[in-house]
Amino acid sequence: MPKNPVTHTSQEVPTLSTSQPFNYDSFFAENVPVTARTPNRRAKYDFAVAYPAPETLPLDDLVDSLRDALAREGDELAYYPDPAGMPALREFVADKLGRDRDIHITPSEVLLTSGSGEAIGMLIQAMTNPGDVLLTEEFVYLGTLRQMRRYGADVVGVKSDDREIIAEELESTLTRLEGEGKTVKFLYTIPAFQNPVGFTVPLERRQQILEVTQKHGLPIFEDDCYVDLRFEGEDVTSFHALAGGDGVLYTGSFSKIVAPGMRLGYLVAPEQVMQRAMSFKSPSGVNQFAALAIEEYLRKDMYSHIGDQNETLRIKRDAMLAALGENFGDSAKWSVPEGGLYIWLEMPEGIDLAAIQEQAASEGVGYYNGTQFSPDGHGANKARLCFGHPSPETIKDGIAELARIFTEQGVMGR
Repeated sequence: MPKNPVTHTSQEVPTLSTSQPFNYDSFFAENVPVTARTPNRRAKYDFAVAYPAPETLPLDDLVDSLRDALAREGDELAYYPDPAGMPALREFVADKLGRDRDIHITPSEVLLTSGSGEAIGMLIQAMTNPGDVLLTEEFVYLGTLRQMRRYGADVVGVKSDDREIIAEELESTLTRLEGEGKTVKFLYTIPAFQNPVGFTVPLERRQQILEVTQKHGLPIFEDDCYVDLRFEGEDVTSFHALAGGDGVLYTGSFSKIVAPGMRLGYLVAPEQVMQRAMSFKSPSGVNQFAALAIEEYLRKDMYSHIGDQNETLRIKRDAMLAALGENFGDSAKWSVPEGGLYIWLEMPEGIDLAAIQEQAASEGVGYYNGTQFSPDGHGANKARLCFGHPSPETIKDGIAELARIFTEQGVMGR
């Protein structure tokens, strides 16, 4: 016979209350910024955030892959995961990088992270003291820019053209900073389908940049998170491969080729760096469900999935290029990326797209203006437009609406 369930009786306990709520102001660590907890706002025509194409999310296949992986390895969930990440997935990363990027490493040189953003934050903290200089492209992904500033770095954007940092400008910038007694820790770059501008650095320019950094003994931090999203042209050898892995740190991501919500990326670094970077990583490791599902799925279907996804992105890019031509004509210039998720819109000098960004959002069109990506705050006449998530029809209508707003706000048709 089952025992009778235990019953609990409650007693009234007097509460000790004060007339004012508890004030935590004096208990916070110094220099901690206040971050508003605001939900992501999505405009009707959302060209601001780089969401992927929802129709390419392999939801059913991921569920099947997770089921298969759990049947085989589910008992491992009874243990805390390896802080460096699931060994089988680290082995898969090492194999993929050797096959696709000519980066030849062992699984021990791979650390799984919660998206490439965690890898970036770990390296910034491990290598940067407040006031140290970090170099970037003239316009840099705003999430990375925020992380660099959060940890006290002095971020310096190096003059770039439509193909990446100009090597001569990098040389002169480093010479100037060294002459001023500044400590420069690394050059951060997104060389493939750069965020926000969309360019891919050609081989000759990569070699020129590498020559400068090697001359000055400066490491490169290569963020290759978009490299698989190529739908035109030929792959370009990575900085890591060109340098034989010497003096180049590398990060990549599965978020862009599978699903951002799964938050899974990786860092490639020598043991000397890894030991310090691990100090800034959660000791619990990455989500095991995500790791199991992604490893199982990609081993079976990675290249076919990437091919299907990139064809969808190409159609959407072409829809945005056509809509820009139809609605903006000679009033603006824009990039034509061979892959990735971004088109860089450039209005004439003197136009302030930052000033009307909120108005455009309130009328249903979202974008980020160039000042949000600039270490020194210039670029108000520029905007990043993301084409990954909306349908081609939505892109067409949204760009027409953007042109209407620009005209009404006096930034077109002057």
